[in-house]
Amino acid sequence: MIQANAIVNLHDQLTRDWHVAPAAAGFARATEWLPAVALQHRANFDLWHIEDEARTPGATDAELAAVKRRVDSTNQLRNDLAEQLDHILLDWLAARNLPNPAAALHSESPGLIIDRLSILSLKIYHTREEADRPAAPPGHAERNLKRLAILAEQRADLAHCLDLLWQETLTGARRFKIYRQLKMYNDPSLNPAIYRKSATDSSS
Repeated sequence: MIQANAIVNLHDQLTRDWHVAPAAAGFARATEWLPAVALQHRANFDLWHIEDEARTPGATDAELAAVKRRVDSTNQLRNDLAEQLDHILLDWLAARNLPNPAAALHSESPGLIIDRLSILSLKIYHTREEADRPAAPPGHAERNLKRLAILAEQRADLAHCLDLLWQETLTGARRFKIYRQLKMYNDPSLNPAIYRKSATDSSS
């Protein structure tokens, strides 16, 4: 089910493709494994570029407020889709009487690791872009090549950890479970800034 190398390659291919045709993906819910990984990566891809917009010099307050709302909704989607990855894996494992309930519990689920791999793919793409940027200041390329080497090593380490977690889950030596993010800021019943404003409006 999980092959970290296939996930890394998919992330990199989609990152390249979407920078050529950024409107090429939608958000239909996927239940198959690699399409679900692709959807989760797309949320990170969109979030990355929305956050870039938030740092545009000269942006108006209204533009920044609109970007902030898009950041919130896209980040919520990103977390929901990472959680969905764990649901797919646990459903597959349950049919095989896994994970072993007596096994040692891993602190991070595969969905959260894949989310980190997705972000690393974006960092690597944009760092390589900076290393190759024409007319950059002196030392810019060298600095980014060093960063690129660090990012590549970190991703290789993380991909290995994902493969190891999955192998140990299949042998019954380790288990994982879903850790729900339970975001509060998007829930009108849990965010005081929202429900207090609603109460004030209804009483006026």
